[in-house]
Amino acid sequence: MAAQARPIPMRPFIGSEAVAAGVVNRYQLATRHDAVFRNVYVPSGYVVAPVDKAVAAWLWSERRATAAGLSAAALHGMQWIDAHLPAEINQPHRHKTKGILLHSDKLADDEVCVVNGIPATTAARTAYDLGRRRGLTTAVIRLDALMQATDLKPPDIQLLADRHRGARGIVQLREAISLSDAGAESPQETRTRLILTRAGLRPQCTQLEVFNEFGVFVGRIDMGWDDWCVGVEYDGIQHWTDPQVRERDIEKQAKFQALGWRIIRVSANMLRNRPDVIIGRTRAALRAAGAPY
Repeated sequence: MAAQARPIPMRPFIGSEAVAAGVVNRYQLATRHDAVFRNVYVPSGYVVAPVDKAVAAWLWSERRATAAGLSAAALHGMQWIDAHLPAEINQPHRHKTKGILLHSDKLADDEVCVVNGIPATTAARTAYDLGRRRGLTTAVIRLDALMQATDLKPPDIQLLADRHRGARGIVQLREAISLSDAGAESPQETRTRLILTRAGLRPQCTQLEVFNEFGVFVGRIDMGWDDWCVGVEYDGIQHWTDPQVRERDIEKQAKFQALGWRIIRVSANMLRNRPDVIIGRTRAALRAAGAPY
């Protein structure tokens, strides 16, 4: 009976280990696989997502490093990470390599955990690191996304901000914490909320659930003011190009309006080029509802 073929790994693996184990031979490794980092491979054509890049960087470190920054965020399940950005690991005294950002931070025991067998900074420590990087809007987007993916809460991040008083970027981090909201389900929703907040119109809540007079659930609104029945919805590209999604949107809008809700719809173009329109329409709707804005 012929020997059963060993399965070829479908996630990053150490090439020398796979050859030694007989999973692949050197010819197969060279011709049917792509190197992510030195001695770390994936099958040719494999799309390397941020979480794969995190695993690959850890393997490159000979399983000694701690995933940090965006790599830790990816392991925690955070979405909306640019796949072109480098992997990040915390490992002092390691030579640099292309595609990996090395950190040499001293991590407390309660700032490290294990995610799917890989050491990584905790969600709170990851947020602490990401929130201090330059660019307040990006920092808030990442805090929102990390809280959306985990059970992380602002006080958890604040605890580390208090522990590391005087650290670089701590002032921005504190502001990012105050602006963050776990209810954001996309970077565009975060940007919309920030535009309103900077205009003095911070929504009372996110992911508002609307029910009719019989207690039947009608739908959710991205953000708004339930006291005044005013909501703001960001419409991604699928809301304009997918006929079924568009049809559902029209139906839902009619139901909201029948219940007395005023809904402001935000497009990518408005968000990018006409934020004043978003602010003006929202303020007008609030004033029409009797709100003191």
